[in-house]
Amino acid sequence: MNRNIFLLSIFITTLAGFSGCKDELSDINKNPNEATVPQPAYLLTSTIRTASDQYWGVTNNMGSSLLFVQHWAMVQYTDPDRYVFTPNSFTSGWSSWYATCIAQLKTINSLGEASGNNNYQGVSLVLQAWVYSLLTETYGDIPYSQANSITEYLTPVYDSQEDVYKGLLNDLKQAQTLLKVDGPAISGDVIYNGNILNWKKLANSLRLRLALRIADRLPATTQTVINEIQQEGSGYISSNAENAKLDYQDAPYQNPVYLSFFTRQDYRISKTIVDKLFELNDPRLPVYATPTTIPSTQLYIGLSNGLTTSEASNIGFDNVSLPGAYFRAVKAPSVIISNAEVLFFLAEASSRGFIQDDAATLYKNAIRASLGQYGIGTVATEQYINQPSITFDPINYKKSIGEQKWIALFGQGLEAFSEWRRLDYPQLVPAKTGVLGGKIPVRFLYPGTEQSLNGVNYKAAVSHQGVDALTTKLWFDVN
Repeated sequence: MNRNIFLLSIFITTLAGFSGCKDELSDINKNPNEATVPQPAYLLTSTIRTASDQYWGVTNNMGSSLLFVQHWAMVQYTDPDRYVFTPNSFTSGWSSWYATCIAQLKTINSLGEASGNNNYQGVSLVLQAWVYSLLTETYGDIPYSQANSITEYLTPVYDSQEDVYKGLLNDLKQAQTLLKVDGPAISGDVIYNGNILNWKKLANSLRLRLALRIADRLPATTQTVINEIQQEGSGYISSNAENAKLDYQDAPYQNPVYLSFFTRQDYRISKTIVDKLFELNDPRLPVYATPTTIPSTQLYIGLSNGLTTSEASNIGFDNVSLPGAYFRAVKAPSVIISNAEVLFFLAEASSRGFIQDDAATLYKNAIRASLGQYGIGTVATEQYINQPSITFDPINYKKSIGEQKWIALFGQGLEAFSEWRRLDYPQLVPAKTGVLGGKIPVRFLYPGTEQSLNGVNYKAAVSHQGVDALTTKLWFDVN
């Protein structure tokens, strides 16, 4: 990774957000110490870092979605693990993804168009699709068609989740036509270091993800998209070397999980996933969990989700396992989408009849890719896959794929949260002292600022989607 680009990127400002007074306010807010014409390379690095920090950090990952899917649990200050949130709890991702990431990506697109560099345009659209997908899969209906166009839409409307998905699928299709392997070079790419073929594979992989996300609602659209991807021919992410991820660096560019544990010790691994890994003799257990500090008859001990603060304090820090050192390392990667996830999607596509490949083989290869991602050897991998408990069930493919994907997505809270809601597996038991009447959250609350700054459109979205509550199901979440 080019650390100089990271250093320069901190001087790149957020361009347009949601509030302000059009041209006059834009002029007033100009910083005389900033470059008049920002450079796409610096913006690209800055945007990837900002988006990944939000995706992998506390508010949207450790302190919410990782708790909901019971990968992690809280050992102190346990309110989030009991689903105690307010509209102010979820402001960080909304603000950063819109006001910084989407704004900067649209600037990259404009700069690429002005300079004739279509590869910057394509990369910008791929990353926009990823960021918008994070927003819609956490909140539901969101500003999309009018987002970050402050000179035209001071208060943008909320598009339905269905329309957002259709728009993102088209954006990724357009990105694919813009990305040219023999086209102009790009800089500032801290995911693939300018390898445009890998960006084309990422575009297809994200398009496959979104197509499967809506398969229960719009199966004909899913089929059309998969056919188009196959006809396009660039393929999908097909090895762990092609995983889309940001590899963090030393200070000041550390992984946000590392930074959190550097100052606090709020989190432990959930008992739910530890118990499942023990049940399956899963060789990823030593990667996902750390031995307890106090010796016991069991080396790895998970913490029940949703304890009160006093209950968690009585258990103590040393009697339950931390998440694995791999995930707490300073340079641990932020994974956007992996080979394993793509293979699970293809196994599902086969199970649904969208493609003709063998679903059981794709399912096994997905597990192999997940174990290979953590350096687990061939012998241990094959022993694991050949257990009867791992056998693929074509009748209940959602259970087979859902449970193994849940394990494979450990640490990727937002993606695991989306897939758990969509596939309905594993069947999780709500937090012990949860405040939602025996339910687990299925969305985030809209930020409180939306009610004051964009109130009319916020109310219209709530009227269309349902009450602004943690328990209101999103459009893609059918069952």
